[in-house]
Amino acid sequence: MTQYSNQTNLPLAIAAWLAHDTYDRSEAGLSATTLMKPVRQTILTKRLPPGEGTVDVSGLIKSRIGTAIHDAIERTWVDPNLANTLAGLGIPQKAINRIKVNQDPNTFTGPTIPIYLEKRSSREVFGVKITGKFDFIADGRVHDFKTTSTFAWTSGNKDEDYIMQGSIYRWLNPDIITDDRMSIIFIFMDWNKNRYLSDREKYPSSQIISREFELLPEAEVQRFVEHKVRQLIACENLPESELPLCTDKDLWRKEDSFKYYSNPAATGKSTKNFSSMYEAQQYFIEKGSKGRIDTVKGQVTACLYCSAFTLCSQKDDLIAAGELKL
Repeated sequence: MTQYSNQTNLPLAIAAWLAHDTYDRSEAGLSATTLMKPVRQTILTKRLPPGEGTVDVSGLIKSRIGTAIHDAIERTWVDPNLANTLAGLGIPQKAINRIKVNQDPNTFTGPTIPIYLEKRSSREVFGVKITGKFDFIADGRVHDFKTTSTFAWTSGNKDEDYIMQGSIYRWLNPDIITDDRMSIIFIFMDWNKNRYLSDREKYPSSQIISREFELLPEAEVQRFVEHKVRQLIACENLPESELPLCTDKDLWRKEDSFKYYSNPAATGKSTKNFSSMYEAQQYFIEKGSKGRIDTVKGQVTACLYCSAFTLCSQKDDLIAAGELKL
């Protein structure tokens, strides 16, 4: 049983909701989301002694809001009054009659619009059960709901993960996911209309918006899954010091920055900061090639959210190097 703390003294009504975990681990196996985590994190998390890695409920707010939204969407589509809801949206009755929710495709007769929600499926690779639980499938296309910040949209830093996750779902469910594209439905927690009006090019136009992605070929997904399973099997009993290090991508490392000092001996505030070495060097030349340029390694943040934090020596090295600030 996971242990929780309530360091911010949230009201019991809310703390209990945040600590209420509805995830069914008995059927989870090695999940699609776990496959996408670093090997080091996955293995060390399993080694946590009982009582270690206590989770503070305040850090679960975004996750639980996302779960609540997922649950509400599912309830809508399995509600006996679904037909009335769709009719109220102007959906033609002929189309409503064709919608079949969570039904065996072998039972379909005539034109059908199949809908599937929150169904867990599995395949076995090297004796390991790989599982996944998609959010929503409509007429062969998988849709994934992401309750997140607008940065995920503007930066695109999670796009590769979205594509791989959706591709694993198709790899698990080739009979009901038949579309080569997927849809990510973003639900932004920090959307601001004024931000959109001032940056229409990059900022999302609505608090809820969809984006399509091309799914990966099944053979590529098969190679990814097999490689990850092999890694996890090979590393399962390795000492912590020999586990593969998390990559910069795993660590959510920010870009390096470059500081120019007009006085080569200066140690305080830099004269000017740059996001690329090229820009810094150009400025250095403009100033008569005097002064100095310091490279500041980009900070990492993923460690702060890793359940294996207490067992990991890589994070100790990052702290010592000044690349991880607590």
